[in-house]
Amino acid sequence: MEPGEALGLAAQVAVTLAGFAGVVVVFRPASVHQWSSLDRFRLRLLLSNSILPLAYSVIAIFLLTIKPPPETIWRWCSGVAVVCQVPFAIINFTEARRLTPAEFKGVSKMLFFPLFAIGTMTILLQLYNMTVLNWFWPFFAGIVVHLMAAMLQFMRLVLLLQGNQPAA
Repeated sequence: MEPGEALGLAAQVAVTLAGFAGVVVVFRPASVHQWSSLDRFRLRLLLSNSILPLAYSVIAIFLLTIKPPPETIWRWCSGVAVVCQVPFAIINFTEARRLTPAEFKGVSKMLFFPLFAIGTMTILLQLYNMTVLNWFWPFFAGIVVHLMAAMLQFMRLVLLLQGNQPAA
């Protein structure tokens, strides 16, 4: 598969997941400001993990339209990803620490920290791609990690009813 095709597909998936966030909001029993802090956090993760890969894909598609494409295109794309992912990671880690221990336990905690570790490894991979590799797949791996995290948050928001969340 060519990079342009993969990026187009990723952009479509990202737009779909962002749209699903709207569906989640509409069909939940209460308005967003009445949701628990944990559910609002999950919604922010869903939206962020949808919008960031969409932005990465669009930027990369734009750079691919330059004829000939820049030799360092994947370095640039990984650079953009790092500039976005570092603040994203800091904000989400800080937000997770603001949740009460009662809210942030069980499955939520078991999923957040491994995903945070995978996200951190993805940032390191982006840095390596910027400085050494200049390959497509490390940049695309960052997109895939975001999309997988968004799918997980969508699933959790849909399956867990407000006020009826299992402890583990």
